[in-house]
Amino acid sequence: MDPVTFELPHTLRAPHAAPSLGPTTRTTQPMVTGTSVVAFKYRDGIMMAADCLGSFGSQARFRNENRFMQVGSNTLLGASGDISDFQYMKHALDDLLTHEYDMDDGQSLGTKSVYKYVSNVMYGRRNRFDPLWNAYVVGGVDGGEAFLGYANLYGTTYQSDCIATGFGAHFAIPILRKRVDGRADEISEEEAVKILDECMRVLLYRDCRTINKLRRAKVTAQGVEISEPYVLETNWSIADNVVGYGA
Repeated sequence: MDPVTFELPHTLRAPHAAPSLGPTTRTTQPMVTGTSVVAFKYRDGIMMAADCLGSFGSQARFRNENRFMQVGSNTLLGASGDISDFQYMKHALDDLLTHEYDMDDGQSLGTKSVYKYVSNVMYGRRNRFDPLWNAYVVGGVDGGEAFLGYANLYGTTYQSDCIATGFGAHFAIPILRKRVDGRADEISEEEAVKILDECMRVLLYRDCRTINKLRRAKVTAQGVEISEPYVLETNWSIADNVVGYGA
């Protein structure tokens, strides 16, 4: 009996193999998007946070999105930008993990290897003029050391002790540079949570594409933990002093 082969949408390579899908197209504007991801190193590993909103244009349409993905045992991927392109990346990483499992050679993908793969995919798609409209943060513990890297739709990559995407690059990074730079090895988990919540609170006040429903994640040598959605305490009393508020 001949084997049966299934083609999934994210594995289609040649447009002529599926004429029913129509002509080849390129995404020119994201549809459903997620905003900032904030991440930094602390004493035990990596701390990361993002909200649960998928915005359809300016509409707060999908309010329970998970923009984190655990990759292997000690790696976490956080995504800003187009949700469907993030789903494509998740499928690609799932395929990669399945391939590594099938090899059965006793080896596993480390955080640096996952970061290199994500970086190459983003750069390759950019060079084909068909970018994935995302900014990714890859964090984990590799060889006993915390690792944190960034890759975006232009193929730009860098590594740092603190990274933020979206509006977080403007509002959270100054806070992180003040609180984290040069002292990552001194920050306890309790302090890291406070710093993360401070950043997300500022973004909640300033970013009109976010909601007060967040997920927090951490990566340590013991593995990856992603929290259930939670809500921050906020104080909007100052809004009465803003010219035009409530008009």
